[in-house]
Amino acid sequence: MLKKLTSAFVFLGILISCQAQTNLSDDTNKNIVLRIENGTNTGIVVGIIESNGATNFHSYGVKSLKTKEAVDKNSVFEIGSISKAFTGILLADMVLKNKMKLDDPLQKHLPEGIIAPTRNGETIKLVHLANHTSSLPRMPSNFSPANMANPFADYSEKQLYDFLESYELTREISSQYEYSNYAMGLTGHILAFKNNMTYGQLLTKVITKPLGLEDTGITLTPTMKKNLAMGHSGGVEVESWTWEEPTLAGAGAIRSNAVDMLEFLAVNMGIKKNDLYPAMQLAHKNSGKEEKEPIVGLGWHTMVFDDTEIVWHNGGTGGYRTFAGFIKGGDKGVVVLSNSNTGVDDIGIHILHPESPLNEIKPSIATKIQKVIDEEGVEAGLKAYSGLKKNRASKFDFGENELNRLGYRYLRGKEMEKALAVFKLNTEAYPNSSNVYDSYGEAFKENGDKEKAIENYSKSVELNPANQNAIEILKELGVNAADLIEEIIVDEKVLETYVGKYELAPNFILTVSRDGTQLKTQATGQSEFPVFPKSENVFYLKVVEAQLTFNKNEEGVVESVTLHQGGQEIPGKKLPE
Repeated sequence: MLKKLTSAFVFLGILISCQAQTNLSDDTNKNIVLRIENGTNTGIVVGIIESNGATNFHSYGVKSLKTKEAVDKNSVFEIGSISKAFTGILLADMVLKNKMKLDDPLQKHLPEGIIAPTRNGETIKLVHLANHTSSLPRMPSNFSPANMANPFADYSEKQLYDFLESYELTREISSQYEYSNYAMGLTGHILAFKNNMTYGQLLTKVITKPLGLEDTGITLTPTMKKNLAMGHSGGVEVESWTWEEPTLAGAGAIRSNAVDMLEFLAVNMGIKKNDLYPAMQLAHKNSGKEEKEPIVGLGWHTMVFDDTEIVWHNGGTGGYRTFAGFIKGGDKGVVVLSNSNTGVDDIGIHILHPESPLNEIKPSIATKIQKVIDEEGVEAGLKAYSGLKKNRASKFDFGENELNRLGYRYLRGKEMEKALAVFKLNTEAYPNSSNVYDSYGEAFKENGDKEKAIENYSKSVELNPANQNAIEILKELGVNAADLIEEIIVDEKVLETYVGKYELAPNFILTVSRDGTQLKTQATGQSEFPVFPKSENVFYLKVVEAQLTFNKNEEGVVESVTLHQGGQEIPGKKLPE
């Protein structure tokens, strides 16, 4: 399964321009420079706004590896799911204009003849769509793009409503947070429908034109097109997402630049006055149940560090990763835009909360291996991987996502021999990862080998029973995945021994709690999520590909936990109570 993957290692002979460096710390600046030099990111633009309205911009890298033209504050990026924050504000604006209510049933605002799903007599409300508690899934099951490199271009209104009417809710409405692109896309579609215009037209009328955001929108203007930073995946330029069918536009279709995004944050923070500010305030406000994590308004999320509240959202499309956030109270806001598919959240959060660590940057092994494979063949590439891992492991990023990304590049290019070889290598390197078998299974499925596809998807589900992608595909292939999942019950007395705080890194604590037979975890500044047993001491998360192993000493006392994620094993000592 293709996830958020890191970009490849590319020597650029790099062009790094940096403006107004005065309020960017040395460690942040050096970290970003390394990302560009190592090819982790192609280009990065950081914009910072202070409480007095002063802005600073910092630009690194290039708009395109082909042209080598430098990015700057006017460079346009796909902002992806940050679009959800705009959609939340559009909903809040409708509420304050008394055209809608957050507690309105979804059914009230659907076209005639469309029936929304219910659960035990309860109906989905608009607020549930906007705070990801509608019980609708992350993506609809009828999402099958003709072009995976431009996935939202052909998802139609008919498909949107066909899925809604056919979907059976699997849990009580508002009982659980599940991030849903479908739900927010549906929200944007309904808002446009109620205003008798497209989502893009509504966005322009309510937000971009009143705020003077001339380079923010779905359709590229001539100026935006001129300033567009091309997206990159694995050091290779990828096509933009075009949204010919703007059905789910409210979930992630907007493009913008750092200048406009700081203007947007300035109004959200109350630094600049605008009639839209009350709607923005409503969108920031927690719309979920009190004392329940995560804290979500309408689109916007909030993370808490001690007394600091950060209102934020991130985004990702095929060749872009973005972050926007601000300290509640107006102290500082930041936007980080990158034209590659390697995340930049840590940069934004670190600027707003310096105690939060920046990611360590190393060059990807994928680019090194790709060069050998393409020039000397698959066997030479596999031999090079083995040699480098044995002798120079500390010099490269050998994380499981590196080979996974390379495998998908070959898969997209229909180079099946190379793709299968790389995916197989990844299963050998990470035999306990559900995701690598999911990817290997996908390659066999694409190659028409049903038996091997079933074998690897089944292995993926065995390793992670929460892998809905593999479960759905196995169903398509005629396999009942329920037979692969063993129900494990752990005694409450054993669960109680796992309760406590575990230090995974300085100032980064994993808190484990228990609610009856349900174990829950919450990392510093993050939401609380349930974990589920694979064995008595191994638990998995459903919201992300990760597992926890609780470790006992010779006396049988739990003394640490190990987080397994992305091919890494991170130990955390249990802290004294």
